[in-house]
Amino acid sequence: MFSPGQEEPCAPNKEPVKYGELVVLGYNGALPNGDRGRRKSRFALYKRPKANGVKPSTVHVISTPQASKAISCKGQHSISYTLSRNQTVVVEYTHDKDTDMFQVGRSTESPIDFVVTDTISGGQNNDEAQITQSTISRFACRIVCDRSEPYTARIFAAGFDSSKNIFLGEKAAKWKNPDGHMDGLTTNGVLVMHPRGGFTEESQPGVWREISVCGDVYTLRETRSAQQRGKLVESETNVLQDGSLIDLCGATLLWRTADGLFHTPTQKHIEALRQEINAARPQCPVGLNTLVFPSINRKEVVEEKQPWAYLSCGHVHGYHNWGHRSDTEANERECPMCRTVGPYVPLWLGCEAGFYVDAGPPTHAFTPCGHVCSEKSAKYWSQIPLPHGTHAFHAACPFCATQLVGEQNCIKLIFQGPVD
Repeated sequence: MFSPGQEEPCAPNKEPVKYGELVVLGYNGALPNGDRGRRKSRFALYKRPKANGVKPSTVHVISTPQASKAISCKGQHSISYTLSRNQTVVVEYTHDKDTDMFQVGRSTESPIDFVVTDTISGGQNNDEAQITQSTISRFACRIVCDRSEPYTARIFAAGFDSSKNIFLGEKAAKWKNPDGHMDGLTTNGVLVMHPRGGFTEESQPGVWREISVCGDVYTLRETRSAQQRGKLVESETNVLQDGSLIDLCGATLLWRTADGLFHTPTQKHIEALRQEINAARPQCPVGLNTLVFPSINRKEVVEEKQPWAYLSCGHVHGYHNWGHRSDTEANERECPMCRTVGPYVPLWLGCEAGFYVDAGPPTHAFTPCGHVCSEKSAKYWSQIPLPHGTHAFHAACPFCATQLVGEQNCIKLIFQGPVD
């Protein structure tokens, strides 16, 4: 739909199979400085020409660092669990012809397919607002997709580095399971939430869980990087479903299946909705000038005819300077229509189609950022608790990651049609 194929098609003249897409929350269709190479706001996972998946094979228990190094230098994928200075368990992985593996992380090294950096709320992701200390792991997670239908996608914490190793040091949380296989957690963890009822207007938020290096599901640790793991949740799996959220401690990704995207509005659809609103010639009820939602390509600069709204009541106006009250906050104004006092902000159309749960008209705005989308999409995101920092959760606008406020986290907009 948006992303061209990451790989050559598996056969000439044949559409490559799309497993799904990862969309980073907090971006409105592209990164602020533009999508570049493996660093972008949206990443499509296509069936690879040749399988590159791996599966566990031989287990070695090693008492010297040299022996551990010798195994990890064999050119095979491996995961090392350092139990003490004198004992390391190395699990070798062998080629799996039935799966494709995709890796996500902060590193720009070649094993990473999708480079993700920390999302700064409010869309202030310019070069000046660089995060000093990123909390996203360099090799954060891997997604493994079955190459045969139904193309099931599974998520695992940690990714293999340039030496094809995952290394869990002495301080990392790790353990031996009752069946004897080793497992562990990454420093800040990979959290996943599957919405109940899929990614539709009827969905309800699910429960956030932590995914282990081997793909088991655990309740959350007391704090993000605590040594003690949560409890194993045997009834749940690491299989991603349409609408699953993946939190990497600094960025949150939305997983959309190919089938889910097929039923989602496209950017063309959103552009048609924008033109439809503008064709209705909404007017400022006070200035009586016609308001125009700016083109999707002009997302940063406030334009002269851009609609503004009072977020306490939803009345839409053109920009004006009156309504300041000495007893209110700087950006709060009194609405000339109903005298309600509240934030007065420009409205921006939500352009990232992957965040929409339906193709309804853009009638609701998130508070306090003013991003506009369909009613069902606004209500869906208004109820989703997203991880924030090391142990807080709050709802946020999917288009800019601003923390939502107000009774409902969003408001129905009241447009005035043309007087003539």
